[in-house]
Amino acid sequence: MTVNPVVAVLHAETVPDTALLASVAEHAEIRYTDSDGLATALAGADVLFVYDFLTDALPQAWHAAESLHWVHVAAAGVDPLMFPALRDSDVTVTNSRGVFDQPIAEYVLAQILSFAKGLPESLRLQREHTWRHRESERITGRTALVVGTGPIGRAIARLLTAVGMQVRGSGRRARDQDPDFGTVTATEDLPDALADADFVVVAAPLTEQTRNMFDADLFRAMKPGARFINVGRGDLVRTDDLVDALQSGELAGAALDVVDTEPLPPEHPLWDISNVMITPHNSGDFAGWRNALVDVFVDNFQRWRANGELENVVDKHLGYVPST
Repeated sequence: MTVNPVVAVLHAETVPDTALLASVAEHAEIRYTDSDGLATALAGADVLFVYDFLTDALPQAWHAAESLHWVHVAAAGVDPLMFPALRDSDVTVTNSRGVFDQPIAEYVLAQILSFAKGLPESLRLQREHTWRHRESERITGRTALVVGTGPIGRAIARLLTAVGMQVRGSGRRARDQDPDFGTVTATEDLPDALADADFVVVAAPLTEQTRNMFDADLFRAMKPGARFINVGRGDLVRTDDLVDALQSGELAGAALDVVDTEPLPPEHPLWDISNVMITPHNSGDFAGWRNALVDVFVDNFQRWRANGELENVVDKHLGYVPST
């Protein structure tokens, strides 16, 4: 570690609570910057804390990062930063894996229950002052396929299993007797795995291999009446194909926390499909989440300062933290 390190903190409108970074400020010079000043802040900086996790400013400022050793991202997904110069450099990248696992799992369960119990329709009838008896579905015994077997996918699997659902996983390699999924099918076998799933939950990282993976062919492979839940990235899905599958009835519904254009344009057809629930990329954003992200960085900074092993080191060529 550098004796007097410089830490650049990239933020947008929301600036991290400086009190939470006090222990870092005791041992380093902190430079707060927005995207316009990033190149200046990076000159001579040893560490970059990407608090603005939606930024696209780093590639343009990368020429100034000659002293940089480590980039920490305040997010689980690091796809916005995987540009060639960073990927091919010696700079270590870490993420904030673990902060959002359980909140996202709770979101997925809430959406499954919303579909099964018809809550949007109940709210609509209430607003119309209409008393109409209806039956609902049970989720016990229903099958969920979780696409993505990282920590978020595992948290989802554990919670859905706890409420009595039959859960399987889809990941890079097939395996049996997985502690959270039981059976994991390989990505190349995904069409067959989809055929038996009542709920398909997407929690995969965005990489060149997974971009646009859910297309018309995969939607046609799904079980009639299946519901689709995406808490991964919008670019995992060909949205036009998703719209067609919903409008044709191939899919019985979708819950989308992420879409391939964010914010979703007001004129987009997804807004007006009655069996679609859209949330603004906030499935993991519990009260206090921003401070929790700073805490992860502070903990890793103390490890870095002590020449210890950093947590959540990203394999820059895979695009995520490999599972142990």
